Amino acid sequence: MELRAKERVPVLTGVLTVVSLALVFAAVGRVLPTGALPRSEPLVELIPHLNAVLSTAAIGTITAGWRWIRRDEVARHRAAMLTSFVLFAAFLVLYLYRVSLEGPSEFPGPETVYLYLYLPLLAVHVLLAIVCVPLVYYALLLAATHTPTELRRTAHKRVGRVAASLWLVSFTLGIVVYAMLYVVF
Repeated sequence: MELRAKERVPVLTGVLTVVSLALVFAAVGRVLPTGALPRSEPLVELIPHLNAVLSTAAIGTITAGWRWIRRDEVARHRAAMLTSFVLFAAFLVLYLYRVSLEGPSEFPGPETVYLYLYLPLLAVHVLLAIVCVPLVYYALLLAATHTPTELRRTAHKRVGRVAASLWLVSFTLGIVVYAMLYVVF
């Protein structure tokens, strides 16, 4: 099984990316059937705050993973990056649940801030999040299907560096968007 996956990392990356992004766009577009979802108002209200905590934790684990690999601490790097992915997955499940039920959050602040600050920040955040999906999947699938020695001969280092950088910026902008929606305004 591992050998077959090792040979198909780009295809698996593509499939996972399409499925993930289709779920996100379907949730945001409110085309997912939500009748079967249990509705918990306290949870729905808590999700933006939980996701801000998950994003902050992911920034910490990505940064730690980056430092550990620079020190050649492969096991710690792997644990940090897997933890980052789990945090992201938890974020995504909560986000999809909330946006499926409620739709995207409306900006409560002034129109000028909305047009000239919030929308550009949100656009960059969303664009980076979309770009990160295949990069993160590719780096993780390479790591999951190759030994550390084999991994050095793949694009893992290069793709992982780009993925981690963009992921950090995306998570950080997500926290700024959260602050504008739920703290500042």
